Order: sequence, then structure tokens, then C-alpha cells
Amino acid sequence: MVRGSVVAIAALVVLSGCTGFVPSDEPATTSAVLGETHVVTVTSVVDGDTIKVRFSNGTLDTVRLLGVDTPETQSATSPDEFEGVPETDAGRACLREAGHDATRFMTRRLLGETVRISTDGIADARGYYGRLLAYVSHEGTNVNYRLVASGRARVYDSTFSKSDRFYAAERRAQANGTGVWTCADDPSVAADGGDGGLVVAEIHADADGDDRENLADEYVVLANRGESTLDLSGWSISDESGATYTFSDGTELPPDTALTLRTGAGTDTSGEYYWGSARPVWNNAGDTVTIRAANGTVMTQRTYG
Repeated sequence: MVRGSVVAIAALVVLSGCTGFVPSDEPATTSAVLGETHVVTVTSVVDGDTIKVRFSNGTLDTVRLLGVDTPETQSATSPDEFEGVPETDAGRACLREAGHDATRFMTRRLLGETVRISTDGIADARGYYGRLLAYVSHEGTNVNYRLVASGRARVYDSTFSKSDRFYAAERRAQANGTGVWTCADDPSVAADGGDGGLVVAEIHADADGDDRENLADEYVVLANRGESTLDLSGWSISDESGATYTFSDGTELPPDTALTLRTGAGTDTSGEYYWGSARPVWNNAGDTVTIRAANGTVMTQRTYG
């Protein structure tokens, strides 16, 4: 009997080491081994940095994206956590909207999708609230990094192996005034004759990986912060070299909404448009985004880099 028990225990230990994530005593949770990876389905997006997932064996867990922090949407925001954002009602309101944007981004990209989650070899596997701390990869893209690079999140001050790369991406986003960093200083300038409603809210010039092979990940975001719908029919967007995209007739941007113009090819939707360029447009080192009305009047500009 003793020998049989030893063999059974040894077998259980071996199986646990092979699976990486194994059921714990609680049937609705999982246990994590540092550095392991699993394929899961995203069942819910809690906010910009937290998702709920289902493993292939049916167990559920909550994943807090490792190394990143998006503005709160369900509780008070803290401007002091985001460098340069003023401790004012305007600063908090701006962060709250940025938090909602991050949540929308995560919902649009991940809800119902199959993703890979992996813990970090030097970071804790679980956080203070028992949530799994992990990298999330979707279609080959590290979503944690994407949140920071696009300005939707700051780097969370913690120990993890990819921190240097994440901090470098954060510095670029801050320098470009991207995403949450527009709350610190929005460099968009409405030109004379503009109604001040249209702004270049975000510039993602540095696509993940080789820009030439990931043109859809190079994009700019235009937002209407005015009180009336903007008719963008015939309006154009161009870079310093003169590369130009013209919006088709009937393109409108209602108040408090945004649209994304991606450099690569794709099918236009109400919120996403595709330039159709065969090469990168926006210079990673710096450029100027210029928006002109159909008659050529400059409506807004934003310089970065």
C-alpha cells in the first residue's frame, strides 16, 4: 500500500509540472506555474487591463494583464499615477474616458477570442486579489505591450522580465502625446476656421514588429470633441511628405466618437477606415498629421517626435 501511494503521488507531481495550469481545490479557479503558457477563451472584459477566461477543461479564472495599468472606469481615477496629468476634474475626466477607450479596445479585440496567456519567469503568478498575472497574446501580438505602446496604459511599477521594453514604449507614447498622455498635454491644434471639435487623438506610427509587414497596426485616431456631427466628406489627412488619404462622401463623425484610419488594406466600417497603402506612411522618428477640409482649409494639425 505504501509503495502504491508513493507511485500515485509521484505521477500527480509529474502531471502537474507538465500542464503548467492545473485545477486547484477551488473548481472555478486554476493554479499557475511561472513561465507556463496556455490557450484560453476570453469570456468577459472587466476593464482595460483585466479579463475573464475559460480554460479548455472548463475552469474559469480572472487575468490581470501583467506590467500594465489602465485608468479606472468603475472607481475614482488617480491622476497622480499618470505622469503629468493634472489633479483636476478635467484631468480625472480625461483619464476616465481614456479608461473607457481601453475597455472598448479590449472588448473589440478579445471578447470571445482564443488567446494565449503566459506567466512571467520572474514575476509573481498571482496578484494581491488572487488574479492571475499574465501576458496575453492574440494573433501574435502581445496585448500588454500594445496597450502601453498605443498609450492606453501606463507601465505598472513592478518586477517583470519585459519591463525595459515596456518602459521604452511608454516613453515614446508620452513623447507623442498618445492615448492617456493627451490628458497631460494635448498637442492637437485647431487651425483658424476650424470649430475646434476635431482632434488627432492618437498616433500609432510604430507598428508592432516590422512596420512594412504590419501596416494595419500603423494608424491615427481622429476624435470629435465638439457638440455637433462633423461631415468629413472630401476631407483629407496627409503627412509631411504629401502622402494623402481622402474620406469618401457620406463619412460622418458624431460628437464624442472617434474613428481609426489604418495604413494598410482592409474593409471599412463605421469606426475603422483603411488607407490601402502598400508601405508605411507615418515616420516613426516624427511627422506631422494634417487634416484639411474639402476646400483645402487646414482644420487641425498634430506634430509628434
